[in-house]
Order: sequence, then structure tokens, then C-alpha cells
Amino acid sequence: MLTLPRALPLLAVLIGAAGASAQEGRPQAGRTFAEANCARCHAIGATGTSALPAAPAFRDLHRRYPVDQLAEALAEGIGTGHAAMPEFQLEPAQIADLLAYLRTLRR
Repeated sequence: MLTLPRALPLLAVLIGAAGASAQEGRPQAGRTFAEANCARCHAIGATGTSALPAAPAFRDLHRRYPVDQLAEALAEGIGTGHAAMPEFQLEPAQIADLLAYLRTLRR
């Protein structure tokens, strides 16, 4: 039988693993978010061109920006100098998911 004092370290490990997993994000959920919110203008996949020529392809974002540093911009709200880009303010889990997806596109 597992007593509370013995269970606490195990619980701490499980909680830590769950938190790390949430921070790493879910690439498929990030792709789903990108399809729903970004694909109208951006090429979000490994190939293809952006529907809006000024919109960078997601697969090239890592060349312009350190992808992991986009988290702050996504949390605060991304705005651009043109009206066609909607402003987004993502929740922490959405940010982790989108960044996880962007990491899959690095070549």
C-alpha cells in the first residue's frame, strides 16, 4: 500500500511531467489552430505559397524570428502594420501548441 508520504514524490513527478508536456505543446492542435485562423493568408504547411503574398509562410518563420521567442508576442497580441492581419492574443496552451507546430516545420 502506498502511504501519503511515499505518494507525494510520485505525485510531484507526475505533475511535473504533465506541466512539461503542456509547455511543449501539441503540434496537431497547433496546426488545427493555424488552419482555422491563419491559413486564409499564410501558407501554413511544409509546401505551398501564401494566399496573401506579403504573409510569410509558416515554414520560413524560423528564419526571420527565433520561434521560441514568439511566445511573448503571441501572448501580448500580434499586430502588424496592415489591416488584413487580425490581432490575436493566445492563451498559454494555444501558444505552446502553435509553437510546437512551428517547430515541426523547421528544415
